Amino acid sequence: MDLRQVEYFLAVVDHHGVNRAAAALHIAQPSLSQAVRKLERELHTQLFHRVGRGLVLAPAGEALVGPARQILRDVEQAREAVREVSAVEGGRIDIAGLSAVSTDPLAVWVAQFRVRRPQVRLRVEERDRHSEVVELVKSGACELGVTVLPVPLDGLAQEFLVQQHFTLVLPPGCDEDLPPAVPLAAMKGAPLVMGERNTAGRDHVEAMLRAHGVEPLIAVEVPQRGSVVPMVLSGAGAAILPLRVALEARQRGAVVRDLDPHLSWPVGVVHRHGRLTPAATAFLAHTKDRLASWARAVERRVAAGESQIEASAATMSAVERRQNARFRASSPVRLGPLPTEPAPEPIDHPDR
Repeated sequence: MDLRQVEYFLAVVDHHGVNRAAAALHIAQPSLSQAVRKLERELHTQLFHRVGRGLVLAPAGEALVGPARQILRDVEQAREAVREVSAVEGGRIDIAGLSAVSTDPLAVWVAQFRVRRPQVRLRVEERDRHSEVVELVKSGACELGVTVLPVPLDGLAQEFLVQQHFTLVLPPGCDEDLPPAVPLAAMKGAPLVMGERNTAGRDHVEAMLRAHGVEPLIAVEVPQRGSVVPMVLSGAGAAILPLRVALEARQRGAVVRDLDPHLSWPVGVVHRHGRLTPAATAFLAHTKDRLASWARAVERRVAAGESQIEASAATMSAVERRQNARFRASSPVRLGPLPTEPAPEPIDHPDR
């Protein structure tokens, strides 16, 4: 098994088929198919099931995905070890994210790093349970795992990154005279919009409510977390959401209040012991820097007398203004030339 075979195998997995993988690799489809078949012969097993005109991973193929990704990371580390360069010139980061933190804060971290390092490719695998995130990292399928701490060590290193706060989000105009922090006991009988059951985020919110004597009244259960805010804005019920998501809902008219006592959980990163790839190292360093900058800005506003929500909202607005100004000066996304409409044919009018 050589490195090219490993790259070809993962390309077929990531692009869900030989044709798309061949196009992405800029090679002929027969050459790619031949390389995959040769790898199967060398391993004396079938990596894909041929179903109709498509491919489906066989059990042996599923077992190979994690080690194959780790092989490519090890090769990248070896290459970087002999390069005397300080900048991250490329690479790929595979991240396992707990679904409850994938929209916020992981999506923001990935986007901010992508703007800073556009040459680095990133892939996020989302899972609903802590154990599933840990397993993706342990198997080598992902280099980093972003989840709620602590997790069972199981040979993994873990590092705290941020305390994620949860706030109460209400429909526009709903009880705007509420105090800055709503007692959890006041949530008794309040209709709630929540995501799917048996996910880490929902389990955490329900457990915290029950710990304070409140049995959650689930008015609407939605499979997609992105549907919660539109539901609340349309009056279906209230929701308890991460602060950044709540602030985005606030910009659209929702009423946002803190909770008393505060609801939060510690979010951090897990990875296997040993040296991370330069791209992953740069991602973590950049994320920590942005988190520290955010915390300093919020703390200054709180010290000046603003509430946590007001200080966070003002900080987010300031960040977005600076970001939009940078994007206007130099867009992070550039499109190719747009097709032009052909000039209309002249109309010949018959002589009268």
